[in-house]
Amino acid sequence: MNGLSLLDHISIIKDPRQQWKIEHKLTDIIFLSIVAVIGGADGWEEIQDFGEDHLDWLKQYGDFESGIPVHNTIARVMGMISAKQMQKCFALWMDDCHQATDGDVIAIDGKTLRGTYDKGRRQGAIHMVSAFSAANQVVIGQVKTSEKANEITAIPELLKLLDIHGYLVTIDAMGCQCDIAKTIVEKGADYLLAVKGNQKRLEKAFNDYFRMEMLQNFEGSSYSTQEEGHGRKETRVALVNEDLSVLGDIAYDWPELKVMGIVASIRQVGDIPAEDISIRYYISSKKLDAKTLLESSRSHWSIEVQLHWKLDVGMNEDACRIRRDEAGENFAAIRHIALNLLNADKSFKAGLKRKRTRAGRNNSYLSGVLMGQGAS
Repeated sequence: MNGLSLLDHISIIKDPRQQWKIEHKLTDIIFLSIVAVIGGADGWEEIQDFGEDHLDWLKQYGDFESGIPVHNTIARVMGMISAKQMQKCFALWMDDCHQATDGDVIAIDGKTLRGTYDKGRRQGAIHMVSAFSAANQVVIGQVKTSEKANEITAIPELLKLLDIHGYLVTIDAMGCQCDIAKTIVEKGADYLLAVKGNQKRLEKAFNDYFRMEMLQNFEGSSYSTQEEGHGRKETRVALVNEDLSVLGDIAYDWPELKVMGIVASIRQVGDIPAEDISIRYYISSKKLDAKTLLESSRSHWSIEVQLHWKLDVGMNEDACRIRRDEAGENFAAIRHIALNLLNADKSFKAGLKRKRTRAGRNNSYLSGVLMGQGAS
C-alpha cells in the first residue's frame, strides 16, 4: 500500500466549507484523522492530542500551516464531508493498491456499530456493510445502512462502488437475491450465495434433494476435512451437484447458475456418540468443485474474525459513539483505512493493539505503516 497514493485520493474529496472560512486544509484534517487512528486514537479529542504531539512529523506530509485544529473543528468537518465521496475515495484507493488473483474471495457482510445507538434521540445504531478480501485481509469498500434489514438494498450500492471483476463474491443468506446475483454477474464476477428460508422455494428444493446418506456416498464432487483439538473433533464435508434439474424451473431465476452446493459440519465432543450436525446450502455461478466450495465458504466467515473481531477488540469500534451527520460513516471508513494499513505491515509481528501503540510512539514505524513498509 502506498501513502502518497492515499494522499492523492484524499485530495479529490470536495471541501463542503465556505472558502473564506477555511483555516485548516481538508486534506490535513482527513490525513490527521487517519494517522491518529493508526496511532491509537479512538475519538476527536484523541486525534487533536495526537496531532499536537506529532506536528513536526505531520508537516512532512501536509501543510498544517495553522497548526492542529481543535477537536470540535475536526468533528464538525468530518460530519460535513460527503460519506458517498469518502466511500468512493476509499474504493478507488483500494483498487489502486490491492492486487487480486482470479477467483479470490470477496466476502460481503454487515456489522452493527453498537455504540452509535442513541436512545434519547430514538436513533438506531449505524450498520455498516463491508466488502472484505479474505486472502489479503483488507476491506475494499463499505456503505452504511440504517439497520441490518436494509442490507438487501445496501449490497447493490456497495457492489457498484467496487471493481470485482474475476472475484468470487460470497454473501450470507440475507443477500441471496436474484437482483444481487445479476449485479455480480454483470460486473464480471461470480457469486456464492448461502440459501435459507428467505428463498423458500429454493430451500425446499434443496431439502427435497438432500439426504444425510449423501455425506457417505455421493456420486458428484465431494471433499472432506477433519480437525481435532480441545477435546473436540470437527468433520466438514462439501458436496457439489451440477445437475440443476433437481431445482426445476427455479434454476432459471438465477443468472449463470452453474452448481448447487452443500456443506455439512459435524462436531463431536470427547467420546460422546451424540453429534452436532449443521447443514448449509449454497448456489454459485462458478463451476466449483467440492474442495473449492468448502474453502470458499470458510473464507467467507473469516470476515467475522479478521474484520469484525479486530474492529471491536483492536480498534474499540463498538465503544465508539460518533454518529452525528456523516461523521459516523466517515469515521468507520477511517478505521477501515487504518486497519488495512496495519494489516499490511509485516515488519512488526504483533496484534493490532500493539501495532497501534507502537505507531503512536514511534514515528519511523508510523511512516513505514503509511507507506506499506513498516519499520522495525
